[in-house]
This record gives sequence, C-alpha cells and structure tokens, in this order.
Amino acid sequence: MLAKTQGHRYEETFDVVPGLSVRFHDAGHIMGSCVVEARLERADASTTLIFSGDLGQYAGPILRDPVTPAVADLVLMETTYGDRTHRDRAASLREFGEVLDLAHRRGGNVLIPAFAVGRSQEILYLLGKHFDEWRVGRWQIFLDSPLAIEASQIYWDFPHLFDQEASEIFLEENFMPTLPNLHFTRTSAESKVINRLKRGALIIAGSGMCNGGRILQHFKRDIGRKETQIIFTGYQPPGTLGRRIIEGADTVHIEGDSYPMRATVHTIGGLSAHGDQVDLLRWYRGFAPTPQGEPPPVFLVHGDPAASRAFGAKLEEAYGTRAQVAVAGERLDLGDYGRS
Repeated sequence: MLAKTQGHRYEETFDVVPGLSVRFHDAGHIMGSCVVEARLERADASTTLIFSGDLGQYAGPILRDPVTPAVADLVLMETTYGDRTHRDRAASLREFGEVLDLAHRRGGNVLIPAFAVGRSQEILYLLGKHFDEWRVGRWQIFLDSPLAIEASQIYWDFPHLFDQEASEIFLEENFMPTLPNLHFTRTSAESKVINRLKRGALIIAGSGMCNGGRILQHFKRDIGRKETQIIFTGYQPPGTLGRRIIEGADTVHIEGDSYPMRATVHTIGGLSAHGDQVDLLRWYRGFAPTPQGEPPPVFLVHGDPAASRAFGAKLEEAYGTRAQVAVAGERLDLGDYGRS
C-alpha cells in the first residue's frame, strides 16, 4: 500500500481528479499532521471544504503552530477538548518536575504511557530541555517501544518542520537535547530486563491509552506498589484502561488478571498533543467571512458528544457560527456550500 502513496509538502496544491484540488497545512499535532483544504470546482461555482484533522496546541514543543487556511465554505472540525481548557503550560512543566521529585523521594519508578509518534518524542525533548532543573540525571530513562524509537529518528531527520525554539536547539547541538541516561529497548528481552529495577526507572512505553503494548507489562509489576507514579499526558477516551485508571479504579484488569491500584496517578493535561477549547477557537477565528459576510458553517466531529455540543455552543456564542454536531453516516451536498 505504501508503494502506491505519494507524498506532498505543506502548502503545495495538487489535483486529485479533474475539478478537485487539495492542499495540506501544518496542523501542529504530530509531525506530518495535516489540515486538509479541498477545493471542488464546478461549471458555475466552487466550494472549499476544510477538514481540521487533529489540531495541536499553540506554542507546543518541537512543532510549529497549527495553520488556519484563509478561505472556507464549510469546516469539519475536531472537538477532542472542545469543552475544556488545559492547565497552563508553565504550571504543567512545574508539575512534571514535582512528580519526578516525589517519585525519587518515595523510591519508586515512573511509568508514562505514551503514543509512539509525537508524545514520546515530546517527552524526551522536555526531559532533555529540563535535564538540570528536574534533576533528570537521577533516573534511568527507557524508551520501551520499537515503534517510538523509529519514530524518534524520523523526528530528528526533519528539523525543517521544527518551531523556532527546537530549531535553535538543533542547530546548537546538532540533535535534540542530550539525555546521557536514555536507553532504547527494542527487543522484548531488553524490555524484561527493566523489570529488575524496583526504583529509579522512568519508563516511556506504548500504548498511550493502555489498551495494549509494553506499558501493560510494567503495570502488572508496578501498579500495585504505592511507590509507583503514573503520568498521563494525553487524552483517555471512555472505555479504555487509561480512562478507568484516571477515574480512580481500585482494581484494574489486565490481560485477564486483576491487579490492585496502589500507584499514584497524575494527569498533566497541559502537555497534551491536542489543542484545548481556547486553541480550537483561535484556529477557527483565522477564517475570513464567506461571501455572504458570515463565519463559515461548521460540522463538529471527533469528540465525545458532550464536548462537541459544548464547543458548538461556544462557537455560536463567540462568532455567531452555524455549528452542528455531525451524525455517523450523515451525507452533505457540497453544492449547498460555496461561491459563484
């Protein structure tokens, strides 16, 4: 399948079929994430459809800010955090350092469930950037995910996609911030060696929602120990093991067995790869009015129903936008949206 794909750079317009052109814009979520601008040309009119994809935070680490295309006749927009705002980033970074101090005092390990692409690289970046401030040298850091290891190399191979701060660090060090105590554990045998460590290990492992991956093996060993600290930095959807943990479950079930929850859980939402309600409003604000002088209409997708409804109400309150929560299987006639 990959052999049949063709890559395109941000801001490059290309034809998909006659009458339909597409352009990608940087969504600032993970490397390569895109806002999709699709322009449909007809004999007497045209329609520009914008699909937000997952949008990142403004001023997030490593990557550039999300881009808002200038023109839209219809917008499909994500609402993952449409009903809430993240904690201030500076406060989130302080909290991260405080959790590491707490874990060191209690003599346990730190477990960080993380997506292999995006989240793992940002955590490594922050650990390197704050190496002295957070006394990161006290820890043995393990990136326990073959996919995350490969994705990290891809991140470092495309520095032209970095934001200004990351670009300056890259030019100075010709790499990301140095982590002399970082270990890549590619094989399952290497991963199992970590289990010998009862304290002093900071383990970044997939999956980000704890529904699979090597993080489950570390949970089995450490989740019942009161010395353990678990850090969640990303969204945990309903029905996932991660969601049950952050909601305070006394017991969790992993691969058919039950484990008591004695670890301390920390949710640091300010480090999420997703933009919050303020970021989403800022992104939408960048659109020019339609030829009718109105803000472009929006269909809200990719979010819990409550989050989508809350964000729709916020759009209508702030901009007078016609916002509607999309329904699975719903069809739209793009001829109803456009300009002559």
